[in-house]
Amino acid sequence: MRACALLKTHSIMKLFCLAVLITACFFSCKSPDAKSPSRIEKRDEILKNIIPPKISENRKVLTDFGAKGDSLTNNKPAFDRVLKACKEQNGCRLIVPPGIYLINGPIHLVDNTCLELKKGAKLVFSTNSKDYLPLVPTSWEGTLIYNYSPLIYAYQVKNVAIIGEGIIDGNGKNGFSKWYDLQKPAQQLTRKMNHDGMPVKERLFGEGHYLRPQLIQFFECKNILIEGVTIANSPFWSVHFLKSENITARKVKFDAFNKNNDGFDPEYSKNILIEDIDFNNADDNVAIKAGRDHEGRKTAMSSENIIIRNCRFKGLHGVVIGSEMSAGVQNVFVENCGYGGYCKRGIYLKSNADRGGFIKNIYVNDVEFGDVEDGVFITSFYHGEGKGFETDIRDIFIENLKFKSASHAGLVIQGYPTKKVSNVNFTNVRIDSCVNGISFTNAEHIMFNNVVIGREMEVPTAVK
Repeated sequence: MRACALLKTHSIMKLFCLAVLITACFFSCKSPDAKSPSRIEKRDEILKNIIPPKISENRKVLTDFGAKGDSLTNNKPAFDRVLKACKEQNGCRLIVPPGIYLINGPIHLVDNTCLELKKGAKLVFSTNSKDYLPLVPTSWEGTLIYNYSPLIYAYQVKNVAIIGEGIIDGNGKNGFSKWYDLQKPAQQLTRKMNHDGMPVKERLFGEGHYLRPQLIQFFECKNILIEGVTIANSPFWSVHFLKSENITARKVKFDAFNKNNDGFDPEYSKNILIEDIDFNNADDNVAIKAGRDHEGRKTAMSSENIIIRNCRFKGLHGVVIGSEMSAGVQNVFVENCGYGGYCKRGIYLKSNADRGGFIKNIYVNDVEFGDVEDGVFITSFYHGEGKGFETDIRDIFIENLKFKSASHAGLVIQGYPTKKVSNVNFTNVRIDSCVNGISFTNAEHIMFNNVVIGREMEVPTAVK
């Protein structure tokens, strides 16, 4: 009887375990018909959330407020007057007629405002640093601080646009760019404040610190359009999207050759379309960032849902992620882009073990470069610095990518010993001429499909 009871209990337990297993499968296993969305489906879902702001029909002409495009008159007061009127009337379309407009100080944009530069209009900013005081909330190389105002500054505004065929000249070569060799002490101080967690309101820079302001910055803004204008001679980064969302940038031209003259720098920002851009920068064309080190990890606001398409790259690097990306970068699509000239590197993902964070779900499709130093460079050892906060770099999908030549290296992956770069897919990649084809360290699950570096081999010759 005891044996029968034990046998019965054992059978019941087996049936119970089987029932649990079936139930777990029912709730956790995917249906055979279910499938993950394709790259195109993911991209198109993002595009649904990117809608340019509506332009106000309330038209104001800058010269009606005392401005003169004679390259001599200070037009800062005229801009202040017209923008005050725009704010009181809940927005406007501010039209700048042809002419050269000197501005001794920053332009601070307000809600529902479109700055339209007509063909032949040129804004030229002063070189006197005192014109850009008082200090404003901003950031510098991934650390939030108070500093000189960016030359065109939008802070906590919505529905704002900069459009037209005119030129925005930061006059950096004759002004702030001369500070590059003086910035090191303040640069190091920002990093110490970041690592120490000092309250942002106590991070006061400005006079005596030599940190150059950005040319254009949108900080905590929603619904942004920048279209058609030429951006030249920036003192520092050219266009900085900081903690902002729903951004459209198209048909912009860059002519920026000073130190650190990146084109677009999205940081802690999302839902961004960058298309049909002619880059010509002394630094990165697009550099996607997400805060630096301790502050970035604490903020935990990833840069995401970014589409870069139909652009022409020329400058230092084409598309860059990092190195300040401690809150993470994900869902980046680079599509149908070509080149307008030389780039040092084509696709460049850079981090180090001070950063942490992640870089994932990066898609590069149908992109062509000419002559470069390095084709694709993915590194966890940027500047050889850092410890304790390795970056998770994974799920990179590169398809239909071509280079004429790579004078240094074709494909480079440098993972970290304790955090390898993982799941990188190369499909239909061709480098016609290359010194060093492949260099992979601390990398795993790297997949190749139709990759040719150098001359493609044909039918093997037979023994004669």
